[in-house]
Amino acid sequence: MAKRTGRQRSQLPHCYYEGFLEKRSFKDKKSRKLWTCLCGNTLFFFNEKRDTSYIEKLDLSDLISITDDGSVDRNLDAARMNVQMKDENIKFTAPNAEARELWKGFIHSVTELSVPFSLNLLPGQIHMLKETVEKEKERKKKIPPPAVTSSNPYITVQADMPACFHSVSRLEAELLLEREAKRGNLLLRPGSSGSSFAVTTRQDLNGSIFKHYRVTRKHEGGFTIDVDDPVPCATLHDVINYLVETTDRVLIPLILEEAYEKNISFIRSDNENGEKSVQDAPSYLIPPSLPPKLALRSPTPEPALEAVVEESLYLNDMLEETEQEKEDSSVVLLPQTDKRAPKKAIMPPIPVPRKLTSSTSIPSSASLPNTKMRAHLDPLGQTISELKMKLEKQARCLE
Repeated sequence: MAKRTGRQRSQLPHCYYEGFLEKRSFKDKKSRKLWTCLCGNTLFFFNEKRDTSYIEKLDLSDLISITDDGSVDRNLDAARMNVQMKDENIKFTAPNAEARELWKGFIHSVTELSVPFSLNLLPGQIHMLKETVEKEKERKKKIPPPAVTSSNPYITVQADMPACFHSVSRLEAELLLEREAKRGNLLLRPGSSGSSFAVTTRQDLNGSIFKHYRVTRKHEGGFTIDVDDPVPCATLHDVINYLVETTDRVLIPLILEEAYEKNISFIRSDNENGEKSVQDAPSYLIPPSLPPKLALRSPTPEPALEAVVEESLYLNDMLEETEQEKEDSSVVLLPQTDKRAPKKAIMPPIPVPRKLTSSTSIPSSASLPNTKMRAHLDPLGQTISELKMKLEKQARCLE
C-alpha cells in the first residue's frame, strides 16, 4: 500500500477564508505559524501557503465559543483569540484586529449558519459572510444522511464529505464524467444498497472506459474498497487518496465549483430599432432603505369638541341643581366647576316656564332668598310676587 498523506487541496471542500494564524494548544510546546484554510466547517492547517497537503485539521462541529484575548503580544498589531472546543482550548493569533474579526465572522457563519451582526465588520465583509452561509447550507444538503444498521447503529459518515462526492446514479455519473472530462475523471457517489458508496472512473483508450468500485462500511468502523485484495481505509477521504496515489495521480477527483457573475447586467431593447443589447447596471446606486415604523398614538379629542362636551355636562349639572333648590329653598347649592374646564364665565340655563295648575303652590316671599337671588334663580316666581304686591296695594287704596 502506498504511503498516505494529508488530503490534497483539490479534494477539500470550498475554501471560504484563508490566511496565516499562529496556533497553540495544550499539547503544543510553542506557537506555530501555519497557513490556515476554512473549508466547509473545518480548519485545515498547512506549513506554507504553497503546500498542497495539510498537516492537521480542526473540526468545528464541537465549537463552544470564540472570545478575544486581551493579552499583549510582542507584535503590537497582532490580535489574539481563544477558541473553546468541547475537549480543548486552542489559542490563535491573527496578524491584526481586522483579520481576527473576519476569522470570528467566518467561523460563526459556518457553525451557526447565520451572520453574526455583533462583530465590527464592513458592509462588504458582511455580504461575504452571507454568501458563505448560503454556500455552507447547500454543501450540507448534499451530504447524505448516515445509514444506521441493526448490527452496529453507531457507525456514521464523517461530516466533511470529499469534494468529489456527487449524489448521482451510475448512469448519471458516467454522463457527468464524460461532459466534464477536462476537470476530472473520478467521483464518489452513493451505492446501490443505500448503506454503501461507489467510486466511478473514466479513462480514454480508443474511447471512454468507465469503471466502478464498491466501497462498503466495516462493522468495527471505517470503509473497505471491495476488490480482489480488499483495501481498508479509515475514512472516505482515505479512499480517494488511495486511488489517486496508487494510480500516480492519473485519476483526478472531479470537483465542480459553481461560477457567479461579478457584475449586474441586464438586456435592454431599443424602442427605435427594436435591437437588444446587454448593459451593465450602474454601481453608484444606493439600495432603498425600509421606511421607519410609525408609532401608534392614542386619539385625542379636538379642543372645540371637548369644550362643547364639558359645557353640556356643566349645563346638565346646573339644571339638576336648580330643581333641587326649588324643592329645598333653605339650602342654596352652588354649581361645582370642573378643574379641567377652561376658566371662562358660563351663564346658567334659563328653565322653561311651567304651566300653572290648581295644585301648583306659589312660594311666599319669606321662603325665597333675597331679591337678587330670587331674580337669578326663578324669574317666574318674581313676576307672580310683583303682581300679588300690586293687587294688595290697589286693595288698600280702595279701602
